[in-house]
Amino acid sequence: MKNLRLYRTTNTNAELLIEQLESAKSFWTRAKGLLGRAGLSPNEALWIEPCNNIHTHFMRFSIDCIFLDRQMRIVKIAKNIRPFRFVGPYWKSNSVIEANSGFADAKKLEVGDHLYVVS
Repeated sequence: MKNLRLYRTTNTNAELLIEQLESAKSFWTRAKGLLGRAGLSPNEALWIEPCNNIHTHFMRFSIDCIFLDRQMRIVKIAKNIRPFRFVGPYWKSNSVIEANSGFADAKKLEVGDHLYVVS
């Protein structure tokens, strides 16, 4: 998994949201996801691509899921997903960012926001 940075972009600026965004694109990294972890640091998240649904079976902590279309626009925000839950599928979604529970509210994310990933 490669570490990246996640920004929210507007016509006038870019706001850093996550300093350590891990990318999970292979079958195995997508399948593993956040399983086996005790938690995420406040500035860490996982980007799973392609993905339009997730599960939190056998996870040990709650997460927020930010579903994105191919243009990296937020199409759905699922907050405080507890262990042993299913989320989705969201057919317009191409990828999902899994972050700590409360992340979406803390960053004031909204459907329609445009995100950008930088290495």
